[in-house]
Amino acid sequence: MEIIQSIILGIIQGITEFLPISSSGHLILIPRIFGWEDQGLAFDVALHWGTLIAVLIYFRKDWVEIIRNSYLLKLSLRGSRNDRSNPVTMHDEFNSGIASSLCGAPRNDILSFHNFKKYLKSDLLFIIIIATIPGVIAGLLLNNYAETVFRNPLIISATLFLGAILLFYADKVSIKKADLTNLTLRMGIIVGLFQALAIIPGVSRSGITITIALLLGLKRTSAAKFSFLLSTPIILGAGIKEFPSLLESGLDVTILVGVLISALSGYLAIKYMLRYLENRNYDVFVGYRILLAITLFSHLSFSLT
Repeated sequence: MEIIQSIILGIIQGITEFLPISSSGHLILIPRIFGWEDQGLAFDVALHWGTLIAVLIYFRKDWVEIIRNSYLLKLSLRGSRNDRSNPVTMHDEFNSGIASSLCGAPRNDILSFHNFKKYLKSDLLFIIIIATIPGVIAGLLLNNYAETVFRNPLIISATLFLGAILLFYADKVSIKKADLTNLTLRMGIIVGLFQALAIIPGVSRSGITITIALLLGLKRTSAAKFSFLLSTPIILGAGIKEFPSLLESGLDVTILVGVLISALSGYLAIKYMLRYLENRNYDVFVGYRILLAITLFSHLSFSLT
């Protein structure tokens, strides 16, 4: 693979990973358009390391807050220290009355099953972990299909189009009043179940998670932010799983350049996507998906005749 190809694919991965237009679909289609050899799933995953770096850097403060305010983490620390006099605090953004309940509370009260369920329902770190599980299972069970059958351009065309219709519907009819402080475990599980569909190229991981989050009542920016945060463990897991295959295929300068470019373009995509959604809707992404789906389907039809 030439450096220029790696740069182009890195830019495409970085931008499309966080826009609801399917990064995997573009990574399959672009090489076909330019007549390049399919770089394979391992290289796609390598570029995802770049977007992982981007989301970790951009949301570094959020992740610090999420981890610091996690009920599970506080419980484990409190249990290990066995210190009942040490108050437990929580940042206001993620405070759903948990801090006031935990401060100075007896350890037995904190460990009660009722409180355990109550606190975990609004523990964002726990929600993200649980919401990631369906995607992990789908990746393990359907990985062979993701590398072969699912990379069919006809499937990508169909999923691009259907995903556009769903996103348009969700953006128009949803309430869009909730933010991350209103996120519940139930909402996270629902989003996570649909995230598993993103193993099919064209569905778009960010596209399907944003769509479902909108239908559950999250604001446009909050839906996108939760989607981005939710991408962190799933990208990390996929990267670790495919890393041995990447090493076998050869970790050279072209791949490293692609990862770097992916990280840079991904960071900019997150930044301007969130800024764009402050005052605008998802119509431009819906239109792009439909146009790309029709163009791809027309190209396939012409090739078969």
